[in-house]
Amino acid sequence: MGGGSIIADITTPDLETCAREPIHIPGAIQPHGALFVLRASDMIVVQASTNVTDYLGDDIMVGQRPRGTVGGLLDSILQWHQTPEPTLQIPVAAYGLIVVAHRSGRSIIVEAEREEPQTASQTFTSLRSFVQTLAQQADHDASLQVTARFLQQLTGFDRALVYRFDEDWNGQVVAEAGNGALPSYLDLRFPASDIPAQARALYAANPVRIIPNATYDAVPIIPVANPDTQAPLDLSFAQLRSVSPVHLEYMRNMGTAASMSVSIMIDGRLWGLVSCHSATPHYVGIVTRDVCELIVQSLAMRIAAQQREVSSASRAQLGRITSRLLTLMSSGTNWPEELIDAGDDLQAQVGADGAAIITETGYFTVGECPREDEVRTIVRWLEEERRDADLFASHSLASELPPASAFAASASGVLAVRISELHPSWVIWFRPEVVRTVKWGGNPHKLVTEEGRIHPRNSFDAWREQVHQQAKPWTESELSAARDLRRAIVGIVLRRAEELAELTSELRRSNKELEAFSYSVSHDLRAPFRHIVGFAQLLRERETSLDAKSQHYLRNISESALAAGRLVDDLLNFSQLGRASIASKNVDMNKLVEEVIKSVMLSRPDRQVEWKIGRLPTAWGDATLLRQVWYNLIDNAVKYSRDREPAVISIDGSTADDVTVYSISDNGVGFDMAYVGKLFGVFQRLQRAEDFDGTGIGLALVRRIVERHNGTVKATGEEDKGATFTFALPTPEKKGRALA
Repeated sequence: MGGGSIIADITTPDLETCAREPIHIPGAIQPHGALFVLRASDMIVVQASTNVTDYLGDDIMVGQRPRGTVGGLLDSILQWHQTPEPTLQIPVAAYGLIVVAHRSGRSIIVEAEREEPQTASQTFTSLRSFVQTLAQQADHDASLQVTARFLQQLTGFDRALVYRFDEDWNGQVVAEAGNGALPSYLDLRFPASDIPAQARALYAANPVRIIPNATYDAVPIIPVANPDTQAPLDLSFAQLRSVSPVHLEYMRNMGTAASMSVSIMIDGRLWGLVSCHSATPHYVGIVTRDVCELIVQSLAMRIAAQQREVSSASRAQLGRITSRLLTLMSSGTNWPEELIDAGDDLQAQVGADGAAIITETGYFTVGECPREDEVRTIVRWLEEERRDADLFASHSLASELPPASAFAASASGVLAVRISELHPSWVIWFRPEVVRTVKWGGNPHKLVTEEGRIHPRNSFDAWREQVHQQAKPWTESELSAARDLRRAIVGIVLRRAEELAELTSELRRSNKELEAFSYSVSHDLRAPFRHIVGFAQLLRERETSLDAKSQHYLRNISESALAAGRLVDDLLNFSQLGRASIASKNVDMNKLVEEVIKSVMLSRPDRQVEWKIGRLPTAWGDATLLRQVWYNLIDNAVKYSRDREPAVISIDGSTADDVTVYSISDNGVGFDMAYVGKLFGVFQRLQRAEDFDGTGIGLALVRRIVERHNGTVKATGEEDKGATFTFALPTPEKKGRALA
C-alpha cells in the first residue's frame, strides 16, 4: 500500500479510506531532505518545509528570493525552466547537498538531500557490470533474478523483490535476493488492495520512491496552500513526499523499517516494481537511486524485447494457422463446415480445447464444449450485454456470467468473436477450468480490527487458497489471431453475400423471362388445342360410317387434346401467379371450402365420401387464389382416395401465435416421405400417370399461391395410409412478414 495524507489526517489512519486518500497532496515531506517552492515568474519562495533552514540556512525565506549559495543557482534554474527537460539536478558542494528541481503547475519545486560519498567511476563500473551480466541472460526469469541480486548489493538493503502485477492488479513476487535478515517472499501473492489505484498511478508517474525510516515524523510545508492558487501543493513528482500513515503501519507489520521502490514500465504501462526493504532504517542517496532507475529501465527494455520476441514467434505461428483456415474457407462453399473439418487448426489458432460456431441456420462444434443449450446461454448473454463488442475474452466466465459456473469444467475460459451484426452469429472458443493453489502473503480476506478501525493485516505468512472456475488467460497473440480470423470470415461472408445477391438478381431476371415465355407459349397453344377438339368432334358427328377403330382414334385425339388443353390452362395460371397482384381481405374459409367441395363432386356424382369438416378460422388473403389452393388440395384428396370404401376426408383449421393453419387429410394411397421434397415441384408425380389423371402442376400452384401470401405449406404421408397437407397463413397482424 502506498500513499500519503494531508496533515489533519496524519494521526487518524484508516485502511478503508486509504484507497480514497489524495496521496499526491499530503502537505508534508519526509525528514531526510528539505523542500521549497519558487514562483516561476519572479523566483520568489512561496512555500517551504519547516526544516529548510536545517539544510539551507538563511538562504531560503518564504516571501523572498533565495539568497547566498542557493541564490547563485537561480540562473541555472531559469535556463532549465525554458527547456523541455523534466528535472534539473545540481550538486551544492558548499552544503554537501544535491538539489533537484521539477515543475508543478506554474511553480518550481526544489528538493535538497545530502550527497552520498560515491565517485562517478564507481557508478560507471557498477552500471557496466550490470549491463554485461543482463545481456548474458537467456530468459525472462534469469533477467529478473540478476536485477534483484544486483540492486540488493548496490543499495545495501536487506532484501530486493521483483513484484509483478497481473491483469487484476494482484501482485506476485517473481524474483528475490536478500541477506537473510528478512523472510523470503518468493512466489507469494499480494492482493490489489495492498497498492490502491491512486498509488499505482503515482508509481507510473514517478518511478522512484524511498522511505528511509518508517517511524519518521512528517515535516509540514508552510503555508499549507499555495498563496497564488489557494490549493495544496501537488507532490506527485517529489522524492520527499510524505506517505500514508496506513502504509507506514503496513511496513511495520511486515517487519521493515525502510523501503525503496522502482517502477518497471513497459510500453507505458506499470508492469511491476522492484521493491527493496531493510529491517533497520536505511538511506540511499539521489545518485544511487538514479542508477537504480537506469538499471530497472534496462530491465524493462530487456523484458519488452523478450516479450516481443515471444509474441512475434507466436503471432507468426498463429498467422500460418489462420492462413490455412482462410485457404480452406475460400475454396469451400460453407465456411462453418470448412472450419469444423479443420477442427485441430481452429482450436490451435487460439490454444483452445474446443470451439463452437453458431450461425443463423446452423450449430457446429469441435473438441470439448458445453452442451448446446449452455452455449446458447452464452450467446444470448453476449447479444444482450456485449452487443457493441466484436470480441469478448474472459478466463473466468462465471465471474461475469454466474450461470456459467454450472459448466465451468469445460468453459471457464471463453473467447468469442461476432460474425454478423444482423443475426446472432459467433465463433466461440473454450478453455477448461484449471484448479490451482495460490500462495498469498497472509490471508487477503482477513480484516484486522481494533478500536472500531480496520488496520492493515499483521501476518504475512504464506496462506494457500485453491482457485476454481478459472482457465489459462488468453494472450494478446491469441486475441490478435481471433481478430484476424474474424476479419477473414466477415470478408468471405460479405463476398458470398455479394455473389448470392448477383445470383439472385440473375435468377429473378431468368424467372421473369421464363414466366414470359411460358405465358406466351401456353396462351398461344390454347386455341390450337381447342380447334383439335372441336374438329375431331365435328368429324365424328359427320362421318357416321366410320368403323369402330376409327371412332376410337377420334376419341383418343379428343381426350389427348383436352388433357393438353388442361395442362396449358394450368401452365398459364402458374405463369400468371408471378405477375398477378394480390387483393387481400378477410376470407370466409368455411364458405369457400363448401363451394369447392360442391364443384369437385359435380364431376364425380357416384363417389361416396365421408366429410369431416371443422370450424375454419377466417383467413387474410386473396379469395380467388385461396379458392385455387383449396380446389387443388380437395380435388387431390378425392382423387387419391377413390379406392377406399369409404373415403374419409378431414378438413380443419386453428389459430395460434399470430398464424392461421389449415389442414386436409385423406385415407388414400399416401406417399413415401423419402420423396416429400419432390411433391411441390412442377411436373413432379409420386404416382403413375396412367393410375391417376392430372397435369403435375397442381401442388406447385398451391405452394406458389401460399408463398405469395407469405405463408408456408407442407405435407406428410405414409404409403397406402393416406396423406395430410397443411398450409399456414399470417394473420392480419403479421401479414407483412414471412412465416419462418
